[in-house]
Amino acid sequence: LTDMWLTMLSMISGATCYALFLGHATNLIQSLDSSRRQYREKVKQVEEYMAYRKLPREMRQRITEYFEHRYQGKFFDEEVILGELSEKLREDVINYNCRSLVASVPFFANADSNFVSDVVTKLRYEVFQPGDIIIKEGTIGNKMYFIQEGIVDIVMANGEVATSLSDGSYFGEICLLTNARRVASVRAETYCNLFS
Repeated sequence: LTDMWLTMLSMISGATCYALFLGHATNLIQSLDSSRRQYREKVKQVEEYMAYRKLPREMRQRITEYFEHRYQGKFFDEEVILGELSEKLREDVINYNCRSLVASVPFFANADSNFVSDVVTKLRYEVFQPGDIIIKEGTIGNKMYFIQEGIVDIVMANGEVATSLSDGSYFGEICLLTNARRVASVRAETYCNLFS
């Protein structure tokens, strides 16, 4: 009888230890990839919002594709992360993140490094999908854009494509500096990663 109780007690304690081990291992694995978990939670939130608002299927698809392209399966609140850094460290991180952009944009080629650093720290990352109108003709210029990746078309009032711009190009600078109205529209031809 004592052997039976001893066996049962050892089985129960073994099962408890195994369950605790599995629980700790699961928590460890989940904490190792918290950004992917945050991304999934964000996507789930967006899906619930789209269902609540009864958005059309095509719009839902565009929103889903936007999140997939912009975050690529990972989600970071970069503003919060950078906001917690010292000013110098934040500037260093932003300059490092934008190094390929700065190297490929002729606008920055002969500019003073302090000027480049000041501009880069104020840039905002934006993603546009194919067909999105980035700049609409006739609007007042309040932004200029740098193309990190993608192709945009400069579209005239008659619908004719005047030219296409790609990685390293920039647009919108004239109206930004002169506060004039835009003379053409700019449309994303492909997915575009821009800084404005």
